[in-house]
Amino acid sequence: MTQTPLVPRQVVPDLTVPLVGGGHWTLADQTPDQFTLIVVYRGLHCPICSNYLADLSRKIDDFDSRGVKVLVVSSDAEERAVQAQEKWGLNHLTLGYGLSLESARQWGLYVSSGRGKTSAGVEEPSLFVEPGLFVIRPDQTLYFATVQTMPFARPSFGDILKAIDFVIAKDYPARGEVTDLSL
Repeated sequence: MTQTPLVPRQVVPDLTVPLVGGGHWTLADQTPDQFTLIVVYRGLHCPICSNYLADLSRKIDDFDSRGVKVLVVSSDAEERAVQAQEKWGLNHLTLGYGLSLESARQWGLYVSSGRGKTSAGVEEPSLFVEPGLFVIRPDQTLYFATVQTMPFARPSFGDILKAIDFVIAKDYPARGEVTDLSL
């Protein structure tokens, strides 16, 4: 399956994933006041993800107070997602797992092949999804997205919070929406 970039102001693909602790999360069922934030992480093997998601966990009330609902998800199987939640202290986050590689491609995410054990001493899966961050409006249209080919240099959650404050205060539109360059 080829990778397709998402377009701001356009409806994103639907997404349904199982949740650690039971149940399922479906994007179409979300009713945030402002945005849904979907944070895709690499998986249990990634020590950078551990620190990144710990920062998000510390800021989750800040997102909630701004009307932003958050989902954190990876392509890990349930057992690895449960381990990540326990080892990384992510009990305050809505944690999904089992993001299919096909769905990841629909969302424009990159996929990597496993290369053995990481510096955290955890084996990488044979295939896994690289990081992505998506800010979705309540009408299911894309507001902001960033996808990466590597675990490094991700957007700071502090910066995302400042941007959300600005966007809400100024009613700033989603940018990058032009697809026809003949205009």
